Amino acid sequence: MRFSKLVVGGAALVGLGSLPSALAWGAAGHEIVATIAQIHLHPSVLPLLCSILYPDSLSDTCFLAPASTWADRFKYRMRWSAPLHYVGAVGDHPSDTCVFPGDKGWAGRDGGNVLSAIRNVTTILEDFVQDAVAAQGRLRWSADVDRAEEALKFLIHFVGDMHQPLHLTGRDRGGNGDKVSWDGRVTNLHSLWDGLLIAKALRGIPRSSNYSLPLPVPAVEAALRGAIYDPFIRKLMWEGVGVGNAHKGRWEDDVEGWLDCPDSSKSQSTGWLAQLGQAVLDIFPLRQPAQDTDDDTLCPYAWAVPIHKLNCDLVWPKEMDEPPYGHAAYDDFDHDHDEFECRGTSCGDEEMRELLWGDFEAEGRPRRNDYLELDTPEYAGRIEKEWLVEHLLALGGIRLAGVLNGIFAPLIEDSAVPAKF
Repeated sequence: MRFSKLVVGGAALVGLGSLPSALAWGAAGHEIVATIAQIHLHPSVLPLLCSILYPDSLSDTCFLAPASTWADRFKYRMRWSAPLHYVGAVGDHPSDTCVFPGDKGWAGRDGGNVLSAIRNVTTILEDFVQDAVAAQGRLRWSADVDRAEEALKFLIHFVGDMHQPLHLTGRDRGGNGDKVSWDGRVTNLHSLWDGLLIAKALRGIPRSSNYSLPLPVPAVEAALRGAIYDPFIRKLMWEGVGVGNAHKGRWEDDVEGWLDCPDSSKSQSTGWLAQLGQAVLDIFPLRQPAQDTDDDTLCPYAWAVPIHKLNCDLVWPKEMDEPPYGHAAYDDFDHDHDEFECRGTSCGDEEMRELLWGDFEAEGRPRRNDYLELDTPEYAGRIEKEWLVEHLLALGGIRLAGVLNGIFAPLIEDSAVPAKF
């Protein structure tokens, strides 16, 4: 089943007609992606996810947001999972050289990256669903449910990671190794995209705005839990996706296409030269980058290609490789983003505020430094004007909803399977 057939989930069923019926971030980014996904879940899918994520709960409802940061919070106990949060191509060096993956393939172990991880955990969940259908849902106390719980938490997180551009390049550990200036204060490029740009977007919504109040869209409000970013999500849904809005949303015409995957069965050309070329490839096959991860319904590689392109188009300013900024690199950072992680199961408002803003809320004049300033009209202004961060978060959330709806569709269609495990 195509994921797009179920993606609209709850948002479509409110009867507002805003969506077609066929449809790595830090802590805040992951929770926002998960919340947007929950808004678009089929209403019969959420109880199934809740029973996997929170097996001891008696409620049919839950929030996906707390589960979205699990993979980061426990990564030090699971060091083997660290490479699965990102992917990098050998020779990829934005902004001057962008390959994804190019002739030399991916860096690291074969299959040990976020694209393969999304495919692998999806397969685990699909197998779990097929077993549940065969057993009519009687899997509650089996080891399979525990495995499905971990796979589901990884999937929620990895889809978010894939929509953060710096998780798609290995240059300088995804930008962790590159110092930049933000509002006069020193940070690094990865941290800027993990949290500071989101913080700027949140700050751009006045507390007195209409988005501090509930929207007339039950599916949206049911997924919100009083978090500091709730007004931001309302704005994305109302002005971006167009949920409940009589006026067309910024991306409303594009949303259904966000789940499209290239049809691998169709050739781009049927001429004799193309047929001859295909005959040669059949004899001497070349391994394609999407071969191990993509099919006609789930295609993390195809989805990631335009996101990776942002690294050369915008994310990595050319000035960072030119004097006097070419030397501005850390020596002691890995591909993690500890400064934007929560200590508990989920971020409370004060902790989220501290993680997002920290010293950037301190009073006084910004400190002087020698690094490239990115809080400028040319950089931050363009990101804000084009809604780039908002677009990536919405993409991640709606794609995650589509994947989850597609995985659990067989349980929805089989009336013999109970709503909870």
